[in-house]
Amino acid sequence: MMPYVISEVVCVILISLLLSNCKFQALDGNATDRQSLLAFKKSIVQDPQNALGSWNDSLHFCQWEGVTCGRRHQRVTRIDITSRALSGSLSPYLANLTFLQILQINNNSLYGEIPPQLGNLFRLKALNLFLNNLEGTIPANISRCSNLQHLRVGRNNLVGKLPEELGALSKLQSLVIEENSFTGRIPPFLGNFTSLEIFYARRNHFSGGIPDTIGNMRKLSILGLAANNLSGMIPLSLYNISSLTQLSLDENELQGTLHPSIGSMLPLLQVIQLSDNQFTGLLPLSLSNCSKLEIFQMNTNFFEKKIAINFGGQNSLMNIVLDENNFGTGETDEMNFIGSLSNCSNLQGLGVSDNKLKAVLPDSVGNLSTKINYLNLAGNQLYGRLPSSIGNLINLDTFGLDDNQFSGTIPISIGNLEKLQVVAFSQNKFSGVIPQSIGNLTLLTKLYMNMNRLEGNIPINLANCSRLLTLELSQNNFTGLIPKQLFSLSTLSITLNLSHNYIYGQLPSDVGNLVHLGSLDLSNNRLSGKIPASLGSCSSLEYLFLQNNMFQGSIPSSLSSLKGVMNIDLSLNNLSGEIPKFFEQLSVKYLNLSFNNLEGEVPTRGIFSNLSGVSVLGNSNICGGMSELHLQKCANGGSRKQERYIRVLIVLFSVIGILICATILMWFMFRHKRLGNLESGGPMVDSSHLRLSYADLHKATAGFSLENVVGSGSFGCVYKGVLDANRMTVAVKVLNLHSRESYKSFMNECEALRNTRHRNLVKIITTCSSVDFQGNEFRALVYEFMPNGSLEQWLYPSLQSQRQPRLTLAQKLNIAIDVSHAVDYLHNQCEKPILHCDLKPSNILLDNDMVAHVGDFGLAKILHPGIAEVTQSSSVGLRGTIGYAAPEYGLGSEVSKSGDVYSFGILLLEMITGKRPTDAMFNEGLDLHKFVSTALPDHLQHIISPTFHEDFEETIETTKISGENVVQECLLKVGTACSVESPQARMSITDVVSELNFIRQTITFH
Repeated sequence: MMPYVISEVVCVILISLLLSNCKFQALDGNATDRQSLLAFKKSIVQDPQNALGSWNDSLHFCQWEGVTCGRRHQRVTRIDITSRALSGSLSPYLANLTFLQILQINNNSLYGEIPPQLGNLFRLKALNLFLNNLEGTIPANISRCSNLQHLRVGRNNLVGKLPEELGALSKLQSLVIEENSFTGRIPPFLGNFTSLEIFYARRNHFSGGIPDTIGNMRKLSILGLAANNLSGMIPLSLYNISSLTQLSLDENELQGTLHPSIGSMLPLLQVIQLSDNQFTGLLPLSLSNCSKLEIFQMNTNFFEKKIAINFGGQNSLMNIVLDENNFGTGETDEMNFIGSLSNCSNLQGLGVSDNKLKAVLPDSVGNLSTKINYLNLAGNQLYGRLPSSIGNLINLDTFGLDDNQFSGTIPISIGNLEKLQVVAFSQNKFSGVIPQSIGNLTLLTKLYMNMNRLEGNIPINLANCSRLLTLELSQNNFTGLIPKQLFSLSTLSITLNLSHNYIYGQLPSDVGNLVHLGSLDLSNNRLSGKIPASLGSCSSLEYLFLQNNMFQGSIPSSLSSLKGVMNIDLSLNNLSGEIPKFFEQLSVKYLNLSFNNLEGEVPTRGIFSNLSGVSVLGNSNICGGMSELHLQKCANGGSRKQERYIRVLIVLFSVIGILICATILMWFMFRHKRLGNLESGGPMVDSSHLRLSYADLHKATAGFSLENVVGSGSFGCVYKGVLDANRMTVAVKVLNLHSRESYKSFMNECEALRNTRHRNLVKIITTCSSVDFQGNEFRALVYEFMPNGSLEQWLYPSLQSQRQPRLTLAQKLNIAIDVSHAVDYLHNQCEKPILHCDLKPSNILLDNDMVAHVGDFGLAKILHPGIAEVTQSSSVGLRGTIGYAAPEYGLGSEVSKSGDVYSFGILLLEMITGKRPTDAMFNEGLDLHKFVSTALPDHLQHIISPTFHEDFEETIETTKISGENVVQECLLKVGTACSVESPQARMSITDVVSELNFIRQTITFH
């Protein structure tokens, strides 16, 4: 009996001791939690909102703000201090809070690394450190938090690879690591997270493919891997995750086609974002099964053919973004998908810009949801009229139709769209007047209607658009005066561009109201009168373009107030007076005062000390300036009236002597400058062998009048003139004799053309070496005048003050053949082969019958027989113009026939693509040749000029064609074959002539 009593007593004692020990442990645990919290507070260096102000001895720690304790043991189970602007580090002592289940300190400014000690929190279920400034890697010890369900460390500065140990977190339901700098591949251990519902890893640096194991996450609802460097195809296993509601893989390098049954396999999709990848093929029709779809973004890929999805059953659809693909077949019904969107009552945005859609915009566009606020159809080949039903979309705020082929008038119903803020209708064929209803768009901020065929007056009621920031009406056929009301729009702060129209009259002084305007372009119109002094009130101007008008009078001194101006162009006007000194003080980077009637001394400081930043060419009465300008020295002392009087006397007393001595002086100069070849029949190819003096040419060009200028360059100016002797119209190229290179150009041109005879070469009538009325040396070349100007003026008509029709396909082909014949003649049919060395559109001139003539032989090189072509040295260094000069010239190779062939090839590609070889898009190894050759033969729509397409289609309506791929198979191939990098691999010009003639014989033009 006794043993049992003893045992019972022992048990009572043991139980008492255990209970006592538990009490002590609880007390120690509470103290540990309190100390851990205080350690965290101590690591916080800034607490602007006093979020931790209650963390003191006046309250039990379980009552501190953001702290939650368990009821039974009074141990910390939750810390939630979100969005309180805390700054400091994350204390490792938090690891002593062993009962902690939720740690949320997101949206603060914590820095430093994530303490690996947090791995000791074995009860932790949620760790949310989202949106801080944490650095370093995710500690592998976090894998010891075996109960972790939510790990959110996105929007920090974390780096490195995801540790493999994280694969042990089998209970994870959400993993958010977006906007860090994680690298490496997406680890296959993600397949272990069979409970994962959210995986968000956008904007990191993950590379490689998406692992097949991702298909194991059958509960996954949101997959966000956008903006990484992922490649390869979407793994088939992903299509098995039928629970997916959001699939965001945009901004990667993924490729391949989409599974044709994607819509059936992922029927719960609400968001699908695959933009900015390299996907190809068709949009699967099965996507119409995604009845809950809200966001549909597939832009910037290579999807093609029709948009054939029936959107009729997707009532939740809000945004469709299909821009920058290859959609389009040319079939007339390819815009019918618009009609299926009529049932999408929640649609807010539709973008299908920059595709190849070529059809009429159906009237059903007016049946789209009245909630739609964004509609962008730009960069296609849509044609026909803009339906008046567009006026039904009363909530539209952004409307883009630019770079299409819409024609007809702009419908009056556009005035119904009173919420419009941005209208982009540029580069179409809209005609007629801008409807008066445009004044209803009082919320409009940007209006782009440039490069159309609009006419009539600029609407006065544009002044009703009182929020307008940008107004672009350039390159139309507007006439009349600029309405004063337009200048009441003081909100205009970006651009007012009315250039390249037929606007006349004076510039109203009200222009001074545009005090916030950054760019004013009124160039290439018929404006006259004085430049208003009020323009100086436009103190925010950075760009001022008034060139090619008829402004007169002096440059107003008020322009000195334009302290922030960077570019001023006042050229090609009738401005007079002196060049203002205040230009020296402005921050202007480019100043063009050329071809006016300015006089007096050219300043030398500020912009005038930068030869590449200023132009004063074509002002005959200026002097001084930098020596590089090669102007006359200004007379010292005396008044300007006295100087003029002396000049008149000099002219009167000198003119008779000059006429008598002209022949002697010419002979003397010719002999001492080795121009005897010109005396002996030289380059004068006209049988009349005209002898012309400075006086003859002065009279022929009306005193070298500005109105007769047809071209200019580093050599000098070209004037149109009519010879008094035979009423022949000629082009007079007056050389800038202050330039040594101009003298060499003169000699080259004379030598190259002295014995040439070909219908496709510009003809020199005669030369003139004389002295002007003031006794200065004068030298000029007199050419046959080409009434249709240069090829460049036809390819880029926006550069001209007067409009002209586009070149037809037949004309372009004939011009190419004419130029090839000329080059073939120079290379292979002259007594001594001649290399032109500067073939480019501005050097191809067109006569009255649009026959092309190659001109400007200033860089030409004559090859001497018996000497190998590649060994003949060049005395002028690199010959040619950047973009057109053969690439080997830049490496020091000598000029050659293949160099001319290269230039011809670039010229031909430019005619077809409509892109200059110096276009800004050509950088980082891309040039015009590669741009074309990489597109052959499957992507021609991306490279051929839209106007070339139009010309071709207009031609085939009246043309008998053998073969449908004339452009692809012939012209482009000739151009690329001529412009390959290797000189030896280029076609010979003789083969070029044969090939182009064959094309012309194949296509019979009527």
